[in-house]
Amino acid sequence: MVKVSYNQKQYRRSMMQTWGAEVVPSPSTDTHAGRMILEQDPNSPGSLGIAISEAVEDAAGRDDTRYSLGSVLNHVLLHQTIIGQEAIKQFELADDYPDVVIGCVGGGSNFAGLAFPFVRDRFVAGKKTRFVGVEPHATPSLTKGVYAYDFGDTAKMTPLIKMYTLGHGFIPAPIHAGGLRYHGMSSLVSALYDQGIIDAVAVHQIPTFQAAVSFARSEGIIPAPESGHAIRTAMDEALECRDTGQSKAIVFCLSGHGHFDMGAYDNYFAGRLEDYEYPAELVQEALADLPKVGA
Repeated sequence: MVKVSYNQKQYRRSMMQTWGAEVVPSPSTDTHAGRMILEQDPNSPGSLGIAISEAVEDAAGRDDTRYSLGSVLNHVLLHQTIIGQEAIKQFELADDYPDVVIGCVGGGSNFAGLAFPFVRDRFVAGKKTRFVGVEPHATPSLTKGVYAYDFGDTAKMTPLIKMYTLGHGFIPAPIHAGGLRYHGMSSLVSALYDQGIIDAVAVHQIPTFQAAVSFARSEGIIPAPESGHAIRTAMDEALECRDTGQSKAIVFCLSGHGHFDMGAYDNYFAGRLEDYEYPAELVQEALADLPKVGA
């Protein structure tokens, strides 16, 4: 478990331990990849890229263990499209169709699961729906990354993937949206963004939590911080419609509840959250280590 999430989301850790799991903060001393990172930075907060490296190394060293990536690879995105297919059926029942489809993006599966069936309608039926992937300013893979071949993990153990990336050595700020703190974006989402089929925006965590609290007080559901990014952008779209007098059908993905993220809400209500924008110079520094592919 990424070290910063291990500390921020202690109830999630406790739930896994309840069912017998051993939960180790990454980077750890259990793997060569983890020890290598800790030698460079003993206080490393970890990243999804580092945790993937450790998980792959651990699985590769055991005969009874297999590793399955859960977000970025194409088959995961396509499996999750059941979400968008169900949404299309729901819109048919309402005799309506979305003008805007919004989802938070970290690796891409959550957003793709909702958006891709509607993207198909755009290609096949000529629908004019706008698609918006929402990421944190602290992890701006689409809005500040480059489209290039890169590794999916820090220790360069995974295959190369052409994607929008901040560099496999990227270490994100410890914002309260662990599922979005990844250095790259799925190849399918990246290709659609490169072709201008989907848009991307970045938002800060304080306005994200403002939107999440507003949603909870209206709908009775406390959203996960990741989902709050989509809510923030959906609210901004709705407010723009109010100001311009437009009428739009806006759909967003509420990808999870925040019952294990109440520490983040505590920090928000106490005024301890800070907005963080990843500096352009650090992006360039991380991209300097991209693998050289082709001539």
